[in-house]
Amino acid sequence: MSSEFVHRTRIKVCGLTREADVDAAVEAGADAIGFVLYDKSPRHVSAERAGVLARRLPPFVTPVVLLVNADADLRQRALDAVPDALLQFHGDETAAECAAASRPYLRAARMAPGLDLADFARQFAGAQALLVDAHVEGYGGGGQVFDWALLPQPGQLPLPLVLSGGLHAGNVGEGVRRVRPWAVDVSSGVEAGKGLKDAALLRAFCRAVRLADAEVSSLAQPLLTPAA
Repeated sequence: MSSEFVHRTRIKVCGLTREADVDAAVEAGADAIGFVLYDKSPRHVSAERAGVLARRLPPFVTPVVLLVNADADLRQRALDAVPDALLQFHGDETAAECAAASRPYLRAARMAPGLDLADFARQFAGAQALLVDAHVEGYGGGGQVFDWALLPQPGQLPLPLVLSGGLHAGNVGEGVRRVRPWAVDVSSGVEAGKGLKDAALLRAFCRAVRLADAEVSSLAQPLLTPAA
């Protein structure tokens, strides 16, 4: 009998604003749906709107609320509206500020030459995972791909890694094969316009992830030896 390894990269679709897009992302195979509560983002929704959209999610699809330097009032309104949300901190929050909500969270790291990601991970040891994104002016990755060579080898971080930044169906497979992330995060790469997701692009993105998973899994299969 041989053991079998199945690699399955989780998929998060971020920046949803419409009911139809939530439904399309779930149907395509998303594991998590992100709502942006940052008023300078073109994908911004209110906490109350995020709650309405999150209530469409079926079991085992996780709602994620993205915050950028949010005050305590907004954090609380977000938790009231989406009580089962995973928080994603995408600003300049300290580890203590991230922990203050007493909820599971992701911490975003803006990748730039010189950033010690292992040290960053140790600072945010309470996070569920690190989300790595491009370093651009302002907050968020701006739909840009960063140099994946800046990342450590798979398995060398103390936290799971979520790969983000300019991903789309044409490059996410390479990202999965090279980086071997726990999850991938997509926003602009599946859009027809800012905040307007495209069902065909969502399906293509999820299909590309699964094809890359199959390749990674096949490489990890143990060699079979002839029976004695």
